[in-house]
Amino acid sequence: MTWYSLLRLGALVYVAVTCVVVGDTAGKLLMAQGINAFHVAWSRFFMGVVLLLPFSGLQWRDLPVLQHALTDWRVVLRGGLIAAGIASILTALQTEPIANVFGAFFIGPIVSYALSVVVLKERPGRSRTGLLCIGFVGVMLVVKPHVGVSVGMLFALLAGAFYGAYLMMTRLVAGRYRPRLLLLTQLLIGSVLLLPFAYSAGMPALGGLSMTLLTISAAGSAAGNYLLVVANRVADASLIAPLVYTQLLSATLAGVLVFHELPDTLALLGLVLILLSGLGSLLLHARYQQR
Repeated sequence: MTWYSLLRLGALVYVAVTCVVVGDTAGKLLMAQGINAFHVAWSRFFMGVVLLLPFSGLQWRDLPVLQHALTDWRVVLRGGLIAAGIASILTALQTEPIANVFGAFFIGPIVSYALSVVVLKERPGRSRTGLLCIGFVGVMLVVKPHVGVSVGMLFALLAGAFYGAYLMMTRLVAGRYRPRLLLLTQLLIGSVLLLPFAYSAGMPALGGLSMTLLTISAAGSAAGNYLLVVANRVADASLIAPLVYTQLLSATLAGVLVFHELPDTLALLGLVLILLSGLGSLLLHARYQQR
């Protein structure tokens, strides 16, 4: 992959993860109004279906393909993983600063890398593994296990683990189905899986501001995950993983501008280490491609 191609891929992934941050920022604002995390998660998937359908290009002749995808265990597992990941990260955002949540969440690329090596048989490298270990140290500085891990941070770690497995599954099925079809299946699966939890939490009355935030949350998540599917069609999951680290920049900025949250010194050091790990992995990949 040339430097130009790498820059284009990096820009695509950054836009994708920033869209996800925008969606989660809207979700955090909703929960600050007293709306349950499961209701926010379900609404994101359901409204994502409503928003995507007019632009999906789905025609009657595509229905057998959609039906086949919805009975493909890999697609169903992928949808379940992203539904669990979003529900977990929204639960974490209820009590934790957004930058810290995404710092802990970045256990995900490490999980994705490990699963890509084990399941997809992608070749590991000592340098890349070392850089991911640095990223892991950064995650631990954010989580601070030595002072006790809060419930919110545990959910952030759980969300990252789900998301890492989701990234690997996306790579596994990206070449089998069109990106818009894959996005539609995960939205449909997430809507079905999360509905019982949302229903049990009660259906709140939504005003104009809440509906706007729900729409932003759904649109941001849908757009971000669609762009990640597109990226996975042209690059290995092991390359996508370090690029996803750029999400920390958007999350930290959102925390400062929207919630006036600034990470403490130790968490900030951890975020820097995570970013350096991602940048180092990216430079390593570019250097390897030039050989």
